Amino acid sequence: MKEKVVLAYSGGLDTSCILKWLVDKGYDVIAFIGDLGQNENIEEARKKAIMCGASKVYVEDIKEEFIRDFIFPAIKANALYEGRYLMGTSLARPVIAKKQVEIAKKEGAQYVAHGSTGKGNDQVRFELTAYALEPSIKVIAPWKNKEFLEKFKGRSDLIAYANANGIPVKATASKPYSTDANIMHISYEAGVLEDPMHAPSPDMFEWTKSPKDAPDKETKLEIHFKKGIPIKVVNKETREHVETPVDIIKYLNKVGAENAIGRLDMVENRFVGIKSRGVYETPGVTILHTAHRDLEGVAMDREVMRIRDMLSLKFADLTYYGFWFSPEMELVMHAIDKSQELVDGEVHLTLYKGNITTNGRSSPNSLYNKELSSMDIAGGFNQQDSDGFIKINAIRLKAYSAIKNRNEKK
Repeated sequence: MKEKVVLAYSGGLDTSCILKWLVDKGYDVIAFIGDLGQNENIEEARKKAIMCGASKVYVEDIKEEFIRDFIFPAIKANALYEGRYLMGTSLARPVIAKKQVEIAKKEGAQYVAHGSTGKGNDQVRFELTAYALEPSIKVIAPWKNKEFLEKFKGRSDLIAYANANGIPVKATASKPYSTDANIMHISYEAGVLEDPMHAPSPDMFEWTKSPKDAPDKETKLEIHFKKGIPIKVVNKETREHVETPVDIIKYLNKVGAENAIGRLDMVENRFVGIKSRGVYETPGVTILHTAHRDLEGVAMDREVMRIRDMLSLKFADLTYYGFWFSPEMELVMHAIDKSQELVDGEVHLTLYKGNITTNGRSSPNSLYNKELSSMDIAGGFNQQDSDGFIKINAIRLKAYSAIKNRNEKK
């Protein structure tokens, strides 16, 4: 019997050639297509996989799992890689790899395969997830295989191979860069974008309007949260409302893109040590990130917030580096979940020409006390107590200053 391999298949040039190459190597190839809301013709990709030699094709709708178990935890963590990137690709890879391993177990496959290069982050995310969830699994990564690399030295070799084997190839001249999309974001990298001084062409962006083309009218929303998770979005003018995870992301993507929300252009540090330039569109989750952070201002204790913020950095690094299924991520996740127990309430936002403005927020667990903070109401706060509070905090400053002055006089 042929050895079975489950290939994470996108329908693109790389994975189509890899599928055919694996078949030629004598493997029984089972293709897995994950539907993460990438707005591509999945049925066409399924047919293409069969054409390339796949013995079976799994098409799995994993949008809700992706949002519920990966995107929402990242929102609760306020996770931003290097302070900017919302990690739409980083969060998608472990859910794809998780489903791939499940299919491998079901099919009795000894191998899983992917089309990631040996220079990027995705190879780490796919493989660490596979090994964490099924320690006995074996990984085939053609772009790190000596024989494969000798045969395919670049994109032109892949195109020639595809043409020789009757694999349809889409023209790429109009898109001199690489894209990756899911329901959370779309990314652009490589090609002309490898020059960090090369500004993205205005017609490159597929989702969001430019601020100059956005409507000269505000969009007002209210977003409701329960334990840090968005549970409802309401358009305050049209009274449209959505409540399921998929509908929330889709609706916020629509209104965010219309109002030019969520573009990012940055140079980031890959886990392997290489710097890379990426351009991203993440309209819906940008809105949720802003709203969630604001709600925490009234519903989260100061010291809890500071500890959680330290964990946010760790959460982002673990996600970006591929350690989603790790003991340290379990620990961080438990702590973040604990920090969100009282983050209930609603935030009122205005979207306008690339800007998100918070207009109000309320929570049944609000720690904000108007009487305590007011300049006009005493509210039980004895201002004379502040005198002793300051003197106690000044003790160490005075001691340090005395030693510093003494040493400077020597």
